[in-house]
Amino acid sequence: MTHPGIEMVRSLLEGSGFNSGTIVERRAAMEQTLASSPPPVGVEVRPDVVGGRPAEWITPHGGSTDAVVLYLHGGGYCIGSLGTHRDLASRLAVAAGTAVVTLDYRLAPEHPFPGAVDDACAAYADLLDRGVDHSSVAVAGDSAGGGLAVASVLALGPRGLPSPAAVACLSPWADLTQSAASYRHQGEADPIVTRAGLDEMAAAYLAGADPRHPLASPLFSDHLGDLPPVLVEVGAHEVLLDDALGLVERIRAAGGTATVTVWPELVHVFQAFPSTLVPESDQSIAAIAAFLADHLAAAG
Repeated sequence: MTHPGIEMVRSLLEGSGFNSGTIVERRAAMEQTLASSPPPVGVEVRPDVVGGRPAEWITPHGGSTDAVVLYLHGGGYCIGSLGTHRDLASRLAVAAGTAVVTLDYRLAPEHPFPGAVDDACAAYADLLDRGVDHSSVAVAGDSAGGGLAVASVLALGPRGLPSPAAVACLSPWADLTQSAASYRHQGEADPIVTRAGLDEMAAAYLAGADPRHPLASPLFSDHLGDLPPVLVEVGAHEVLLDDALGLVERIRAAGGTATVTVWPELVHVFQAFPSTLVPESDQSIAAIAAFLADHLAAAG
């Protein structure tokens, strides 16, 4: 059985340029598709500079500012912006009842690996410098931002920084080799990403670096057991399904704590779709928010 909302998404994306054209053209298509939404309801959005990069503080009305979720947007390390992910981050802020900081980290090919990792770590360090305790910070992200969330937390220890309270990943891109079976088997089912598109963006981001480098592809890290609790949410019909499952399996094998939910019939970062189209999007966001709130409250 095909999910009716996903079929509508497929129709809407046809001819949008979302999965075709140059990286510059894809950036424009993503902005047109996702950043043209009206301002989010129920939050205050305040521009800032965090870790030397443009950022936005998204605070729900009446929500807590004692804890912070550092959110890293998706887009294959090459596209995406504060605007394209403002709605998703705002829905997460409202559901969690806490502030979310979105980061405009540098994009490839202009700024290849490890630029995004450096920016995410700098933003996290800035939050700590502002007096936010590390136990009151969680890191989250979708797609490339999900892989970046894991990679940046892995990079904190060698930089002398403590780990956050938790990590949440939405459809994480954790293996830039694109070698898992789901890259071959799910190509027709997922209208959001393709293996060819990921290959192109991986090449742009890596710029000759080893795709198995643990801060580019955290699936291959030897230190996954050092991560704080990790939550992964993924669709059953997406190209990155095996990235998500493999990441959780390896975290557990290394002695860490990781939980995964696979949503039947759903595709890449389905949480970004309106609940009127995909009701499961709000259900998943509520689960992610509860996980983050629980760990932030327990740590605090």
